[in-house]
Amino acid sequence: MTSAAPILSPPVRVVLGLGLLTAFAALGTALVTWLGWPLPGSVVGMALLWAALSLGVVRLSWLEAAADGLLGILGLLFVPATVGFIEFLSAGAEWGLWLLVMLAGLLLGAGTAGLVAGRLVRG
Repeated sequence: MTSAAPILSPPVRVVLGLGLLTAFAALGTALVTWLGWPLPGSVVGMALLWAALSLGVVRLSWLEAAADGLLGILGLLFVPATVGFIEFLSAGAEWGLWLLVMLAGLLLGAGTAGLVAGRLVRG
């Protein structure tokens, strides 16, 4: 059985997937700016992407190659945040409080993700 859609090469699928991810991030940023919401535009963009995937407007196969590529370099994407944190260490006595806040956020986020994943796995 053949598909009516042309078969795209892997580099083209990655570029199109990255373009789609970027478009949703830009749409979220534009929406937040236009409505004046106190939220990060990228978070709203990812919520819009989730809604589009859930409604079938966007297919997961369109994003899969780009998402796999980004997950492959995920550790590298944390380097700028780590450098910024190390530069912040010279800020004086306030860094301890910030470290505590970041640790609490990490534990809260990881715990929530674990609970959600556990419920999704159990069905």
